[in-house]
Amino acid sequence: MKNAVIYARYSPGSKQNYQSIEGQLKECYAFAERSGLRIVHEYIDRALTGTTDKRPEFLQMVEDSKRKGFQFVIVYQLDRFARNRYDSATYKAS
Repeated sequence: MKNAVIYARYSPGSKQNYQSIEGQLKECYAFAERSGLRIVHEYIDRALTGTTDKRPEFLQMVEDSKRKGFQFVIVYQLDRFARNRYDSATYKAS
């Protein structure tokens, strides 16, 4: 079984809130189960924009990925990971 982590985030000043995190986690866990993935950690940034990578949990996840403890990052939607396509492509390639 492959290891995965979940990255969840909601944006500041939007209608999203902590409940949106719970919904994201629920969907991500369901996906992991259907896909035969073991969730080894959750990274959650609350009220932080996706237009920058200056998000504490996101940066911790990137740092932790260097230790090869997980093979996949599960997100509810790609825009939770990064709003900027360049950032998204850069981190996917790392």
